[in-house]
Amino acid sequence: KGLVHPVFFGSAITGAGVDELISGITELLPAAEGDVDGPVSGVVFKVERAPAGEKIAYVRMFSGTVRVRDLLRFDRDEEGKVTGVCVFERGSAVQRVSVAAGRIGRLWGLGEVRIGDAIGEPRTTPERHHFAPPTLEAVVVPHRPADEGALHVALTQLAEQDPLINLRQDDILQELHVSLYGEVQKEVIGATLANDYDLDVEFRETTPICIERPIGVGATVELLPKARSPTTPFLAAIGLRIEPAVLGSGVQFGLDVKVGSIPTHVYKTVEAFHEAMERTVIETLRQGIYGWEVTDCSVTMIDCDYHAPPRRWPGTTASDFRLLTPLVLMGALKQAGTVVCEPIHRYHLEIPSDTFGATVSAMTRLRAFPQTQEIRGSSYTLEGEVPAARVHELQQQLPALTRGEGLVECEFDSYRPVRGKAPTRPRTDYNPLNRKEYLLHLMRRV
Repeated sequence: KGLVHPVFFGSAITGAGVDELISGITELLPAAEGDVDGPVSGVVFKVERAPAGEKIAYVRMFSGTVRVRDLLRFDRDEEGKVTGVCVFERGSAVQRVSVAAGRIGRLWGLGEVRIGDAIGEPRTTPERHHFAPPTLEAVVVPHRPADEGALHVALTQLAEQDPLINLRQDDILQELHVSLYGEVQKEVIGATLANDYDLDVEFRETTPICIERPIGVGATVELLPKARSPTTPFLAAIGLRIEPAVLGSGVQFGLDVKVGSIPTHVYKTVEAFHEAMERTVIETLRQGIYGWEVTDCSVTMIDCDYHAPPRRWPGTTASDFRLLTPLVLMGALKQAGTVVCEPIHRYHLEIPSDTFGATVSAMTRLRAFPQTQEIRGSSYTLEGEVPAARVHELQQQLPALTRGEGLVECEFDSYRPVRGKAPTRPRTDYNPLNRKEYLLHLMRRV
């Protein structure tokens, strides 16, 4: 019921208190349960690379038993054959032929697996984990230009281990961006690249990660052409409507078309067509009108048509729908319009009372306006909001303002519309906001 909280004291560097902690875990936490003979069900909570480069998945087993040479299905309709299994026993990973429900195992052979993937049968009551999104990003540059390829490989592997790093590649500017929670994370990533990959890097200026939200309703329809042409190379008809949704709801996609208008010669079922279109819509909305990810919106397919394949002619293909969707969706988004929102953090600040005036003046310059204040003896407690872009400055200035006695805690709160001119982020796609440029890029790629 959360009425009592056990506390353990110890030292990781000496091992003091470890035995007591293990005993407490055994006695106080509920034992894992699960049917070892039931359908396979588990979740990947960690991914690492072995010295030879192969991927190792750490799996918590809820049900069933996974054996070596089993063919496992996991998220995104991927499959992999298990080539090795280790089970944790008394703190060590021991090689075994299987791992059963109630245990944690390391699995080899799942090359495309990611953190958070469900293996086997998804749980009927999935656990929800809430992590505040990274609100900052920075470009990572190798000191030696020849290391660009190795840096991309290294950051890709780090992003596998920590998906919140969210590696983003700008093919146009040839830059690699990583998402961050703060300046200290730069040092951690830099040290990891140096120690584990022998890569010396530097980070450019940290900038906030904004989002875009639709502010109206927009709809665009691309009609079905009689034949392919340089201006209409897609043998498909798509109509999409986009509108605002509840804050925090992400991107929702739905179909409002007749079943007969769905190309069953390409997609076997309506569900398969829905999933393919949803993936394309979500991927397209990673860059909105100003280059930021678009969220908290509802996208509905309102028109759909295709050419059936006659003899010696393929007719409409899956790529027609996949490549036409960005043009139609960005057209609808331009009609709706978007507002750029910046990440805002909530802070709790404690300072000596005699430093109140100077501290508040500096905070005002940083847009960290106090919303509540309370005096407690010889100290002030302030709470308020501060843009994520100014959190590091606040942390840097606080020691000098408070003789080193100030204490500040910050955490992500929400996204708020940016005041003044909306910031932009360079696009990394083929720019479907410009039809001519988009088609030119596609022709060059072909």
